[in-house]
Amino acid sequence: MGVVAVIPARGGSKSVPYKNLHPLGGKPLLAWPIETALATDSIDRVIVSTDDEKIAAAAQSHGAEIHWRPPELATDTALVIDTIRHLYRQLTERGTADDIMVLLEATAPFRTPELVGRCIDRMVAENLDSIATFNEASVNPERTWRLVDDMPVPFIEGAVPWKPRQLLTPAYQLNGAVYAFRPHLLPSDSPSILFGRMGAEVIPADELVDIDHQKDFIIADAILRSRTGA
Repeated sequence: MGVVAVIPARGGSKSVPYKNLHPLGGKPLLAWPIETALATDSIDRVIVSTDDEKIAAAAQSHGAEIHWRPPELATDTALVIDTIRHLYRQLTERGTADDIMVLLEATAPFRTPELVGRCIDRMVAENLDSIATFNEASVNPERTWRLVDDMPVPFIEGAVPWKPRQLLTPAYQLNGAVYAFRPHLLPSDSPSILFGRMGAEVIPADELVDIDHQKDFIIADAILRSRTGA
């Protein structure tokens, strides 16, 4: 059973220009998922999907193959799943498609090879079509509100926002660290990467940092320094 890691990395980031090449811990952000994928025993190959020459050069220097995506799949509004479909079609046409794809976005640099491996192992052992990583929701839905004519109303009808934490219904959120799926079963008309027989790998929220803005790099660097004692 072949497993390929796919890392989307377009060049047009606006929150942080060239975010995928921004340094974190002495190496570009893009290097983190590549190195994690290469260190995961069950992954056979690593592909970076990009539209940018600089990102392609950095990806290759760290050991990844390159998938060139067309301009329409590199816009702010383009969906990752459409890039995945484009890549899978190309791999299928070349006869090099794998049984399982693992999506590793560069914005979650602190995932580990062990975590990636667990997701792949569960797919095989439990005969899953897809699996993703989750953590406990930062705000329980029972404590959220909406405004109706400027008046606050519980977002979930009948919910009691003041209920003790221990009595709240457990809620979880996707964190984007790992998605693994069988690409030949990808739905053709849905934006979801979770489909079919799905699994959830629940991890502590403090194990991850989601990189989106410049302040997130500052937080990530501080975490790295605390881990190394630098």
